[in-house]
Amino acid sequence: MKVLGVDPGLTRCGVGVVDGVAGRPLTMIGVGVVRTPADAEIAHRLVEIERGIDTWLDEHRPDCVAVERVFSQHNVRTVMGTAQASAVAMLCAARRGLPVALHTPSEVKAAVTGSGRADKAQVGAMVTRLLRLDAPPKPADAADALALAICHIWRAPAVNRLQQAQAAARRAAPASVPAVGLRRAAPQKGTR
Repeated sequence: MKVLGVDPGLTRCGVGVVDGVAGRPLTMIGVGVVRTPADAEIAHRLVEIERGIDTWLDEHRPDCVAVERVFSQHNVRTVMGTAQASAVAMLCAARRGLPVALHTPSEVKAAVTGSGRADKAQVGAMVTRLLRLDAPPKPADAADALALAICHIWRAPAVNRLQQAQAAARRAAPASVPAVGLRRAAPQKGTR
């Protein structure tokens, strides 16, 4: 499975492609950052992010895209920019019919380092080790994108099995009787 990981951001949007399957050594195919100038209008920045992600999708042809799930931060302006960049990544993938998976930062950290509270240096060190790189990818946004791809490769089989089990359970469940028109029987005299 080849996965494009996207660490969304307006100024630096990390992108990284990892190929492999769970339980086997993984291979980094490419890593980088889509940059936009902080003083440009938001609409133009989003277009640049779209062009950058489209270029990565065209060049690497991944099987799916893993994007960091936006979480609430104290800085609303930062979270809005991150959410907008995230939406652009999802749109680019959806246009090509690629599945999109969202992973929270703590899910990614836990998958890659074993701790959902790991810091950026720990994530970078583990990405370097797991992908057998000479040095951690720079900037941290690039390492985070690779970590997202790794997380998805490792989590996808379990998530797929869970989704299949849930679908099977829904198919096997008896149809429920509609409650409309049913009345509760009045208790008989002498019973409670």
